[in-house]
Amino acid sequence: MNSLDELLAMGGYGLYVWGSLGMCAAVVVAELMVIRFRRRLLAQEAGDERATEETTA
Repeated sequence: MNSLDELLAMGGYGLYVWGSLGMCAAVVVAELMVIRFRRRLLAQEAGDERATEETTA
Protein backbone atom coordinates (compact mmCIF):
# COMPACT_ATOMS: atom_id res chain seq x y z
CA MET A 1 0.00 0.00 0.00
CA ASN A 2 3.00 2.23 0.54
CA SER A 3 3.78 2.28 -3.19
CA LEU A 4 0.22 3.40 -3.96
CA ASP A 5 0.56 6.25 -1.47
CA GLU A 6 3.84 7.24 -3.08
CA LEU A 7 2.26 7.10 -6.53
CA LEU A 8 -0.61 9.34 -5.46
CA ALA A 9 1.70 11.76 -3.62
CA MET A 10 4.15 11.94 -6.56
CA GLY A 11 6.95 13.37 -4.48
CA GLY A 12 4.78 16.13 -3.02
CA TYR A 13 3.34 17.21 -6.38
CA GLY A 14 0.39 14.81 -6.38
CA LEU A 15 -2.25 17.45 -5.72
CA TYR A 16 -1.02 19.54 -8.65
CA VAL A 17 -0.64 16.58 -11.01
CA TRP A 18 -3.94 14.87 -10.19
CA GLY A 19 -5.75 18.20 -10.05
CA SER A 20 -4.42 19.09 -13.49
CA LEU A 21 -5.46 15.74 -14.91
CA GLY A 22 -8.90 16.10 -13.35
CA MET A 23 -9.39 19.58 -14.79
CA CYS A 24 -8.22 18.40 -18.21
CA ALA A 25 -10.71 15.53 -18.11
CA ALA A 26 -13.48 17.93 -17.06
CA VAL A 27 -12.69 20.26 -19.96
CA VAL A 28 -12.71 17.38 -22.45
CA VAL A 29 -16.09 16.19 -21.16
CA ALA A 30 -17.48 19.74 -21.29
CA GLU A 31 -16.19 20.19 -24.85
CA LEU A 32 -17.86 16.95 -25.94
CA MET A 33 -21.14 18.09 -24.39
CA VAL A 34 -20.92 21.46 -26.17
CA ILE A 35 -20.20 19.75 -29.50
CA ARG A 36 -23.18 17.44 -29.02
CA PHE A 37 -25.44 20.40 -28.15
CA ARG A 38 -24.29 22.43 -31.17
CA ARG A 39 -24.78 19.43 -33.47
CA ARG A 40 -28.36 18.97 -32.26
CA LEU A 41 -29.03 22.69 -32.62
CA LEU A 42 -27.69 22.74 -36.17
CA ALA A 43 -29.72 19.65 -37.06
CA GLN A 44 -32.87 21.32 -35.73
CA GLU A 45 -32.14 24.49 -37.69
CA ALA A 46 -31.50 22.49 -40.85
CA GLY A 47 -34.75 20.61 -40.31
CA ASP A 48 -36.65 23.87 -39.84
CA GLU A 49 -35.17 25.30 -43.05
CA ARG A 50 -36.14 22.18 -44.96
CA ALA A 51 -39.68 22.38 -43.62
CA THR A 52 -40.05 26.02 -44.73
CA GLU A 53 -38.54 25.27 -48.17
CA GLU A 54 -41.02 22.42 -48.74
CA THR A 55 -44.04 24.58 -47.89
CA THR A 56 -42.96 27.46 -50.14
CA ALA A 57 -41.91 25.30 -53.11
